[in-house]
Amino acid sequence: MHEYSDSESATRHTNEVEAADTAPTARIQAGQYIKSDAPAPSTISPTSSSTPSGAVILREIVQVLFPALVLALTIHLFLAQATIVYGRSMEPNLYERQRLIIDKFTYYFRTPHRNDIIVIKRPDMEELLVKRIVGLPGERIKIQAGIVYINGSPLPEPFPHGSFPQNMEERTLGALQYFVLGDNRGNSNDSRSFGPIMRDDIQGRVWFRYWPLSQIHTF
Repeated sequence: MHEYSDSESATRHTNEVEAADTAPTARIQAGQYIKSDAPAPSTISPTSSSTPSGAVILREIVQVLFPALVLALTIHLFLAQATIVYGRSMEPNLYERQRLIIDKFTYYFRTPHRNDIIVIKRPDMEELLVKRIVGLPGERIKIQAGIVYINGSPLPEPFPHGSFPQNMEERTLGALQYFVLGDNRGNSNDSRSFGPIMRDDIQGRVWFRYWPLSQIHTF
């Protein structure tokens, strides 16, 4: 058996201690190295918020509201319009504060007819007027003792209306002129005072009464 000297033993002991001390260190270091080499945990950047930004919200609002506004404006200008009756000139068929839908679409495809109730905007008047068409372009019209005559014959008026014993000399309407009267003949500002209206003065025809609900009616 080989005998070690004291110096050899000391040396050997020291080496064994150093090996024992360094081995665990190597294992820890190895473990740390492997751990650091693993994928980093997912993180969310503070700037990546799931809450929509103000610009996104504004864009969505514009995308929804803009087409709706364009559609509403198109309907108002070219198709239909809601309005309220003011005054008593169309009694007993229309009363004050009743709410109506004005049809602006029909007259793109046909001319106004006799007995149509229409909305008028004259250049010399600020307010809109609601009247009934009585005389058509090219016709001769006169009023005698409150009775309307068209081309020399009494005009049948199959709707309730007031009477007023008034006379008006015969006149001939122009190619684009219409003669209008209020149904309340004794209390109406109409063609008897301001003369015939032009086709361009007609904004549309009264199509539907939707208020009060108890008096819903299609004209």
